[in-house]
Amino acid sequence: MSGEFGRVGVLYGGSSAERKVSLMSGHGVHEALRSKGVDAQLFDTGVYTLVDLINSGFQRVFIALHGRHGEDGTLQGALELLKIPYTGSGPLASSLAMNKVMTKKIWLQAQLPTPGYVVLNSEADLDVAVQTLGLPMIVKPPHEGSTLGVTKVATPEALREAYQLASRYDSDVLAERFVRGRELTVAILGKGRQARALPIIEIIAPEGNYDYEHKYVSNDTQYVCPAALPEELATRIMRTAEQAYAAVGCEGWGRVDFMLDDAGEPWLLEVNTSPGMTSHSLVPMGAKAVGMSYADLCMEILSTAGLKVQPPPAE
Repeated sequence: MSGEFGRVGVLYGGSSAERKVSLMSGHGVHEALRSKGVDAQLFDTGVYTLVDLINSGFQRVFIALHGRHGEDGTLQGALELLKIPYTGSGPLASSLAMNKVMTKKIWLQAQLPTPGYVVLNSEADLDVAVQTLGLPMIVKPPHEGSTLGVTKVATPEALREAYQLASRYDSDVLAERFVRGRELTVAILGKGRQARALPIIEIIAPEGNYDYEHKYVSNDTQYVCPAALPEELATRIMRTAEQAYAAVGCEGWGRVDFMLDDAGEPWLLEVNTSPGMTSHSLVPMGAKAVGMSYADLCMEILSTAGLKVQPPPAE
């Protein structure tokens, strides 16, 4: 079976702010595929060029990149033009999911629950954000992941500093209503009506601060999978995750993040189209809960590699 994939490139590293995480993800995926007999080769898109990719002889690629120029649709578009099958979502869904503001607009149009927000174009918008959202609020760059540039703002005085931090990553900044409660995430495999949610994971970080350190470095964060939830609520959250994933047009695999408020209402935060695959990552954890090993997960994702843009009909 592994031979049918041919020469496989594991695209990792890249040039985004999440490069370090991607290096870890890529090494993990590469080792897993090799253990299954796949002719897998690492390819650092932050070092090599598209010309190198063309000359690589890859018959398909596993995208283990996170952030810009890897998860945002730009690379996916290039792979479509090069006719190299790839894992994950296509150019449009990747681009939409990478933009948290556009994702929210789509979810609101689909009548899916997501916290209220304000887009901050400059410091002149800070007072409007406080009036609209109240305090505390979350301030974040809308095109970054791994909680980079994210701040929980509790006072008006702290808002300016949070805005300045987020604006280092993005020209526009997203201010979002803070939801107090439990942090949940749902991994999803597949496409369209065949997409299925894996068991819900609850993330319990020290003092509720699930930042970069507590995601990838520290061992202090606790994970509960499946999350301790009433069956009816768990089913509702998993169905909402599938609907949110489908609304953006995602396919292959992904992960949908939630906050569950104190009243038991789930709120959508974001969808990741190329989630982490490190030793601390959440998609492998969800897969393990249904008896799927890390290597088997990588093989299943690889098996979905393809081109997503429909070619024109033959004349």
